[in-house]
Amino acid sequence: MAKRDVDILVLSDIHLGTYGCHAKELLQYLKTIRPKAVVLNGDIIDVWQFSKRYWPTTHMMVVKHLIGLIAKEVPVYYIPGNHDEMLRRFKGFQLGSLKITNKLSLKVNDSRVWIFHGDVFDVVMQHSRWLAKLGAVGYDTLILINSMINWVSQKMGRGKISLSKKVKNSVKGAVKFINKFEDTVCSIAAENKYDYVICGHIHHPEMKNVVTEHGSVMYLNSGDWIENLTALEYTGSEWTIYNYFQDPVAQEVDIDKKKQTKESAKAMMASLMLELNINSHSSKNEEGLDAA
Repeated sequence: MAKRDVDILVLSDIHLGTYGCHAKELLQYLKTIRPKAVVLNGDIIDVWQFSKRYWPTTHMMVVKHLIGLIAKEVPVYYIPGNHDEMLRRFKGFQLGSLKITNKLSLKVNDSRVWIFHGDVFDVVMQHSRWLAKLGAVGYDTLILINSMINWVSQKMGRGKISLSKKVKNSVKGAVKFINKFEDTVCSIAAENKYDYVICGHIHHPEMKNVVTEHGSVMYLNSGDWIENLTALEYTGSEWTIYNYFQDPVAQEVDIDKKKQTKESAKAMMASLMLELNINSHSSKNEEGLDAA
């Protein structure tokens, strides 16, 4: 199968380790592209809800695929989010082509691009962390119930529905929060002379031009791999929103889980170090990509 070339791939809010994560679909998508640089923009592994009792083979396969990109010296930038915030203490850490950073500033074809997860602008996150974690558990439970409902619905020949989307769309406060989030992010980006600002966090894929008092800026959000199954791609001087549900090629990719061996985290890291054969001080940055 011929793979598509993608200059920059931005993924966020995958939430590996949770019942709502669509790891199989993500893996199918990843196997159809050849990215030159990857930005993992937060909430990749859900540490908040991580359980040793739930780590399916497909979740490990996603991790191994990303490790494979690092082994091939593809620049991979990991920007921790609120669900994997423990990695923020490792800001500046480099292992081959992998770099952990809290934000990223890129110069792409003379345009300045600012990338960060976005939870810093979430009032609930900043002042009521326990409430945010409780909400995350409730959200994951809702997604689990939703998957069971959709299974029954499909057996009956009906289409899928999204309970969480219906809840969000019916609550004015949620819509107001998203709008305020986007306006705040764009205002700060424009004030700092950025042409583009890219976030995750709110699970709402978006690409639009926003005019602020400091000027206009293009706002992009990569969405998530819980409900929307979306990512951001930069190819041929253009940013686009990728949607798995609109990609018949990815949906036809066969994922053979039986051929995959289950490895412990320790064994996986040992395998990674052996494969890379590098030390933590070496690095490789693609021309035009500057980590902040």
